[in-house]
Amino acid sequence: MTDQPRFSILDLPETQLHNLKELGYQQMTPIQAQSLPEILQGKDLIAKAKTGSGKTAAFGIGLLSRLQPKRYRVQTLVLCPTRELASQVAKELRRLARYLPNIKVLTLCGGQSIGPQIGSLQHGAHIVVGTPGRVKDHLRKKTLSLADLHTLVLDEADRMLEMGFNQDIRDIADQTPSDRQTLLFSATYPEEIKALSADFQTDPVEVSVESIHSDSKIQQRFYEVDRNDKADTLVKLLLHHRPTSCVVFCNTKQQCQELSQHLYNAGFSARALQGDMEQKDRDMVLVQFANRSCSILVATDVAARGLDIDDLDAVVNFDLPHDPEVYVHRIGRTGRAGKEGIALSLATPREVHKVHAIEDYCQQEANYADAAEIPASNAAPERPAMVTLCIAGGRKQKVRPGDLLGALTGDAGIPGAQVGKIDIYDFFSYVAIERPMARKALDRLLQGKIKGRKFKVRRL
Repeated sequence: MTDQPRFSILDLPETQLHNLKELGYQQMTPIQAQSLPEILQGKDLIAKAKTGSGKTAAFGIGLLSRLQPKRYRVQTLVLCPTRELASQVAKELRRLARYLPNIKVLTLCGGQSIGPQIGSLQHGAHIVVGTPGRVKDHLRKKTLSLADLHTLVLDEADRMLEMGFNQDIRDIADQTPSDRQTLLFSATYPEEIKALSADFQTDPVEVSVESIHSDSKIQQRFYEVDRNDKADTLVKLLLHHRPTSCVVFCNTKQQCQELSQHLYNAGFSARALQGDMEQKDRDMVLVQFANRSCSILVATDVAARGLDIDDLDAVVNFDLPHDPEVYVHRIGRTGRAGKEGIALSLATPREVHKVHAIEDYCQQEANYADAAEIPASNAAPERPAMVTLCIAGGRKQKVRPGDLLGALTGDAGIPGAQVGKIDIYDFFSYVAIERPMARKALDRLLQGKIKGRKFKVRRL
């Protein structure tokens, strides 16, 4: 890949460039190089780009350039299809905004109590990131005003339309100023997106960045199997490849639940991630997967949208997607940053047409392998290297990562190198510990205090 231009060529304040450099942003990704100059000029934009392309930084840097920190009004609204993506976007915007004083980024999503959200809105916010349903709830209750909005971002607009948010998006846009800047990002570009753009945008600039995996380090293999043999074939594949981190894609929520249970019964550390779960449970699953205390995530496309896990060893298409572009999107989660990755797909005889569609789309022949030739393994599935401890205290109790690290490495004498990822949520905190140290860490937290207080602690 040719060298991409640096952020320093953009007309940005020195403090912002310094923050970008500290965050590791030096060269622009293709989507940033194409869209940022247009966004900074205040133009409307429609961009075809996928998760992992750097689009959050593209619209984030742009919207921050127009923000007025001293005005505690909602100046930017970012709409996302799922709670996970909204949380991820808000987290990245907070990092990008570190060069500005006291910028408040608020997430408004369903699955969480609306009361605390109303309280947070009363204290004022500069940027709101949310899902269409919950944002519309606040507008209806008049707890949110968009009268001062200057930037509206529709992130993963195609997925929002697939989830039935078309009318909600339109109702929300009706309550924003007509002279706002509208930035629309979509992985695909169906007719509904064109209609949305035509209604919402003024002379939008169009940019497109294609995802190409033909020259990547992803080994792709297809296995033709009977429907009744799929689950057992998957077990054989997982025992053979032994990935430490793998996402298995299913097309339905019910299939997710049944398959994760099947894998769990077979001894795997597997969890389901699907749309009907309570937010607390979804957070818990995502934390365990991200911190390496769960090896296999069984997910639907909607639930996995916005999932950003580095170093994914393998992706499995237990069910082939209906759209070949979704296949490319799924397998693009492995083999990133020059690393090797494996993409395994199970196809029933009735799904051969889907494989042909993938071949046509990717312009390469499917690499078939014989499931009968997968060597049998008597070895048990490997246990994850980490264990997660859940502490019943979070941001609202003023718990910080340093407090947990101190409680574990101080008197407990656990080496810092054996403490993994620490995640702090509003009312819960999660800390990953290397498995041999898990019992000692749990006892220490149960017997000791954090910030001078006793908290309930349990092992997940």
